[in-house]
Amino acid sequence: MKALITGASSGIGKEFARILAARGWDLIIAARSTDKLNALKNELKNVNVRVITIDLSREQDAYDLHEHLQEEHVDMLINNAGFGAYGTFQKVPLEREIELIHTNICAVHILTKLFLQDMLARNSGTILNVGSMAGFSAGPKLSSYYASKNYVVRLTEAIHEELRRQNSKVKISVLCPGPVNTNFNDVARVRFSVKGLDPHFVAQYALDKTEKGKMVIIPGTLMKVTKFFQHLLGETALTRISYDVQSAKNGKQR
Repeated sequence: MKALITGASSGIGKEFARILAARGWDLIIAARSTDKLNALKNELKNVNVRVITIDLSREQDAYDLHEHLQEEHVDMLINNAGFGAYGTFQKVPLEREIELIHTNICAVHILTKLFLQDMLARNSGTILNVGSMAGFSAGPKLSSYYASKNYVVRLTEAIHEELRRQNSKVKISVLCPGPVNTNFNDVARVRFSVKGLDPHFVAQYALDKTEKGKMVIIPGTLMKVTKFFQHLLGETALTRISYDVQSAKNGKQR
C-alpha cells in the first residue's frame, strides 16, 4: 500500500506519515522543505519513503505532482498542505491571500479530482482532505482561511455522496479539527485560547475514521460539542461570535 501526503514536513502531516509507516505503508511525502522531508525519511526506515519537494501555492505544481506519480499506484491521498493569514480582509496582503487560495483550495481541488479519477478507474482508493472546524462558519480576521476550509468541507461532502450513490469502493473523508499543536499558529500569526490537541492523536483518529468511511471527522469532545451548538445559532450570531474569538487570538498581520 502506498500513500501520498502533502504538507508532510511538520504537524499533522508528519504524524500521518509516522502512523502509516508503522502500519507498513510505503510513502510519498511532499512539501516545500527538502531538509525536513529528508529528516522524516531518515526516521522512517522500515518502509520505502520517497521525497518530493513542491510548492502547492503554485497551481502548476499540483498538476505536475499528479503527472509525476500517474504511473504509480497511489492507494491513499492525504491533502494536508494549507495555512492561514490573520488580519482584517482589507489589510491582509492580496498576494498572501492568493497563495492561500492556491494552496488551500486549488491544489486540493486539482489533486482530489485527478487522483480520484485514477482511483475510480480501478474502483479502489482513499482520499482524506484536511479541513477544519473553520469550515463550518465565517471567520472575520481569518476570512480567507475560513472560506477556503468551507470549500474543502463542502467539496468533500458532495463527492462523498456521489461515490455513495455510485456504490463505489473509493472512500473520501474530510478531517475537521479545532486547534492542534502545530506550526499553524506561527504561520498565521495567532495564539489560540483553547488548548490544542496532540497532532499524533488527531492523525490517528482521522485515519481510523477514514478507514471506516466516515464523511466528516471531528476529533475531540470539545469540538463535537461546539459543532452541535453551532446548529442552534443563526449565521449572524455565529459570525459575531467568530469575530470575538478571532480578536482574542491577538494575531499580528503578516
